[in-house]
Amino acid sequence: MDSAPDFRSFVALGDSFTEGMSDLMPDGTYRGWADLLAHRFARHRAGFMYANLAVRGKLMHQIAEEQVPAAAAMGADLVTLVGGLNDVLRPRCDMDRVCGLLERSVATLAPACKHLVLMRSPARRGPVLERYRGRLDQLFAFIDDLAARHGATVVDLYASVPLGDPRLWADDRLHLTAEGHRRVAEAVWQRLGYEVGFAWDEALPVTAPPGWYARRGADVRFARQHLLPWIGRRLTGRSSGDGRPPKRPDLAPPVAEE
Repeated sequence: MDSAPDFRSFVALGDSFTEGMSDLMPDGTYRGWADLLAHRFARHRAGFMYANLAVRGKLMHQIAEEQVPAAAAMGADLVTLVGGLNDVLRPRCDMDRVCGLLERSVATLAPACKHLVLMRSPARRGPVLERYRGRLDQLFAFIDDLAARHGATVVDLYASVPLGDPRLWADDRLHLTAEGHRRVAEAVWQRLGYEVGFAWDEALPVTAPPGWYARRGADVRFARQHLLPWIGRRLTGRSSGDGRPPKRPDLAPPVAEE
């Protein structure tokens, strides 16, 4: 820790990935990589403060308009910004607009904090990834350029083969499991220069793939429980985050770990 930055406060911005879905806790709330990271900072720094403004379903314009100004006003030492994926995964996406919103957000946040972290988000391997790979590549190349111009740090999770393993993704196929979030927290921790806790990019053990009937059953459950409701929200212009407040709207000590 001697040569690593001494952060006293941390604000996380974004959507469901940063809110912590689907790292479900016994009380029905979500934990996630940002909470795990905050708890780790708090163990090393007395009086550490943490806010998490992320809300599931938010598009990049909502993050830029609702979360960025609030985060900039907090003056935190560390800020993480992860957004744009919900835009990219929609049938129609104005990539120029998304990139412009990202650029505006970074230009606001970088001078307002000591250290800004951006991410090349993880992606589950499969047909959805291949369908949107061109957009993802464009988004992440732009993020690399933004970071270089504004002195931000990029955590590259997109290149991680293990984080693309379907076994690290929840049944909705959109959000990481608890183990996936644990690996992301460790990846950010190490990228910031702290001591290695474990090999976050280590491959999962080799296991026999599920059989045909198991795969088809999983596909049916996914369609019924997750895909059809998602389509319904898109058709009606609703979002899973409508009316939902930020996870932790103010800087405060992290709650005790479970």
